[in-house]
Amino acid sequence: MASLGDSVGLGKRIQNIDELVSHGNMAGRKAILEILETGLQAADPYHNTRKLIRLQGDMLIVGCREFEPQGSLKTSDEVYDLSNINRIFVFGAGKGIQRVAKAIEDVLGERITGGHVIDKKGHPVILERVGVTLGGHPVPDEDCVRGCKRILALTKDLTENDLVFTLVSNGVSSLLTMPVPGVSLEDVRKTTYIMQVEHGAGTGDLNAIRNNLDMMKGGRISRLIQPAKAIHIIAIEPGSYEQLIHHNSWLHTLPDENTSYHRAVNNLKEWDTWDNLPESIKKFLEASDPKYAPVRSDEFEKWTFRIFGVMPGFNQTAKLLPAMKKARELGFKPVILSEEMMSVEAGPAGRYMANITRTIERTGQPFEPPCALFSSGEMIV
Repeated sequence: MASLGDSVGLGKRIQNIDELVSHGNMAGRKAILEILETGLQAADPYHNTRKLIRLQGDMLIVGCREFEPQGSLKTSDEVYDLSNINRIFVFGAGKGIQRVAKAIEDVLGERITGGHVIDKKGHPVILERVGVTLGGHPVPDEDCVRGCKRILALTKDLTENDLVFTLVSNGVSSLLTMPVPGVSLEDVRKTTYIMQVEHGAGTGDLNAIRNNLDMMKGGRISRLIQPAKAIHIIAIEPGSYEQLIHHNSWLHTLPDENTSYHRAVNNLKEWDTWDNLPESIKKFLEASDPKYAPVRSDEFEKWTFRIFGVMPGFNQTAKLLPAMKKARELGFKPVILSEEMMSVEAGPAGRYMANITRTIERTGQPFEPPCALFSSGEMIV
């Protein structure tokens, strides 16, 4: 197991392997962990970011067709003569976003001027040239605000001769939090808790509200870096340009066409939470001040930018292929139960999968053991 998950000096993705294989069906647990580790390594954006960004002497090359959104207005590589670039900054937020930033550090080294990213509390700090703040998730905390202020301070004097990498991943909507004037962090926290924890609202419905209460979300961070050249890296599949530019509400370095004060108020009332909200939230949304509106696509597309998605594959099944290959190497027949995006509670999903495996073990139906079962999607906790 010594080689399990070694990753360009960045270590294993599963941190407690010894504990997990110390009891029960130890051989089976080792096999499962090898399969999982292989899948996690394949989905690690560090490797694909290294593939996206290359340095040849003084020429910085950014590009890879498989990471370009379908239908992008511009394709092919971006090539920068670094003798003509004044400074290079890295800004971002999201769970595990340091993996993307670390890849950029490893390519550019001392050529990076600086920057700042916000990762989730509990993650180790692995960056050397880019600053890191660890913030609260899923409910934002003061450290999220402090991290945003550090980013804001570094954007004050950017010019068209500067190059900025922006990075986002899942969790950015909590970690990138800096409330608008007149609204306190505690009021945002309370609104998030009421909507998502007490009432179970999905991220889409919640973002329609908190995107209107923030100085960084909804593309505003990209407005702050103007007029610098921008490379926007999203740690998900590239998807389509149309979807990213015109139907996005959570990749906060990109424009937000879907959020409005009117929709925010309607969502809160539909979830029967309006009467329980802090007065500052209701007052701000009802004022509908256009000065604090999110960035729209017509403004965004006037800027100099490229977008790349650095997660593997263009569909859910493609993400499973490396793990399925490892399962086959270990003597298990890989079986895909579902290639559709599942978004269900992790506990019930685990119990259902366990029931299937017990049936297979007892009856050999619907699949003959030994086999490894795979399904795509995102488990909700």
